[in-house]
Amino acid sequence: MFSKKGFTLVELMIVVAIIGILAAIAIPNFVAMQYRAKRAEVPSNVTAIKTAELAYDAAFDQFINQTTFYPSSSVDKTQKTWATGSNFDTLGWAPDGKVRGAYSVTTTSSTDFTVTGICDVDDDNTNARYTATKSINAVQVTNNDVY
Repeated sequence: MFSKKGFTLVELMIVVAIIGILAAIAIPNFVAMQYRAKRAEVPSNVTAIKTAELAYDAAFDQFINQTTFYPSSSVDKTQKTWATGSNFDTLGWAPDGKVRGAYSVTTTSSTDFTVTGICDVDDDNTNARYTATKSINAVQVTNNDVY
């Protein structure tokens, strides 16, 4: 008798099914991880703007307002160029390169301010929002699954 070597069709179908199940689990997690990575610039920029605001206050005894979102109030998944011409120039803060978010600073009193950063890296028209104040570091205001 001959000895047959190889896999049966059932064994191959089981392997393909297992790979399909793993892919169905892994791909959405991978996409969500990419969104979280792209969104990660916003809280770090909010914290950096807060630090610049505190330094400006220490030097000049006042806070700087940038009440409209900059570089644009409409955010989406594309990166935007950070141009000069805002109160962030007076503050002495600018990001390194393009940004996915938009930022504003509002003076809430003579002793406090709020820095806000928004983004929409998954382009679903729902903005992720981060805020920081003089005494509170950047925190996410929206749910964690909003990108």
